[in-house]
Amino acid sequence: MANDSTAFVAGLEDVVANTSNICFVDGKEGRLVYQGYDIHDLIAGHATFEEVIYLLWHGKLPNKTELQQLTQEIANERKLDEPTLKLLKSLPKNSNAMEVLRTAVSFLGLYDPDEGHETLEANLRKATRLVAKIPALVTGFERIRQGLEPVQPDTTLSAAADFFYQLNGKKPTEFEEKAFNIALILHADHELNASTFSARVTAGTLSDMYSAITSAVGTLKGPLHGGANEQVMKMLLEIGDINKAEAWIENALEQKKKIMGFGHRVYRTEDPRATHLRQLSKQAGELKGETKWFEMSQIVERVVKEKKGLNPNVDFYSASMYYSLGLPTHLYTPIFACSRIAGWTAHVLEQYQNNRLIRPRAEYTGLTHAQFVPIEQR
Repeated sequence: MANDSTAFVAGLEDVVANTSNICFVDGKEGRLVYQGYDIHDLIAGHATFEEVIYLLWHGKLPNKTELQQLTQEIANERKLDEPTLKLLKSLPKNSNAMEVLRTAVSFLGLYDPDEGHETLEANLRKATRLVAKIPALVTGFERIRQGLEPVQPDTTLSAAADFFYQLNGKKPTEFEEKAFNIALILHADHELNASTFSARVTAGTLSDMYSAITSAVGTLKGPLHGGANEQVMKMLLEIGDINKAEAWIENALEQKKKIMGFGHRVYRTEDPRATHLRQLSKQAGELKGETKWFEMSQIVERVVKEKKGLNPNVDFYSASMYYSLGLPTHLYTPIFACSRIAGWTAHVLEQYQNNRLIRPRAEYTGLTHAQFVPIEQR
């Protein structure tokens, strides 16, 4: 029952809910732009994830001094304190990795030195700690699950390289660092996606940074958002063989099953992130000497495009790329968070700078004149 000034739009599709300088998703042209810079140009220019973090937060690319300072600040904040490590060790070993991350992010807020301070400077420091510590939470709990001790971070490594180091206890290869750095850049932000929107809604109440990011992590957990890449790899593993891929997908489509990793609410062309991830998936498979997952993905892409006219999105080729890099499938969504924390914090900072409570309306579809009946007569 909408009034004259409101109209219901399912899922808020194409509804403009905010203004932002951070990220532009050009659905018609298939472009993704961070603060004016096309992601294709950032990757062609060999940008680091740290450069992109600075860009998202400050609206410009850093100079050498600014980049060195931010890189060192992030590196210095990676180490988890004893209360946090104790928390991770106390959690059930079979816990969902995203539920652990959601719990741990909220817990971090209790120990942040700037807790209770909401200046821009204080919130930038909180953002730096979150960018640094979320990968440490992901890798730390994964090692604890396996009965191993968390690896102390190496402050001389990049964010991409140190993730592998904290996860495996050894430094990554040059390609692993490069591929993961690109993946972090590609996932860093995507305008008002579901998790970013939930973070801004929470920040819009003037709640704190950690509450906003906890909201975002909880939203990202869903299989229709961050969980899609894990579902893609589960599908490929279920197919199991290149020769079975075409028939498997055709049968799934005939049964009207949802094929994860295809289509997008905004893009009407190929997701520009998929362009890079397809290439990285191919290279990762070739270097590992096992290209079946990439080849299988290509068959799935061809059949879905022929039958449904859908293009792959960011989740599709990230699955086979991560698998070829040796990353466990249950960490795919937490890895998404390790990247998207850059964008989440940028949006929270922007929300605070020009805040207005986000309070949409709902179209009421229930009764309007129900007659109350005393309990004795019901």
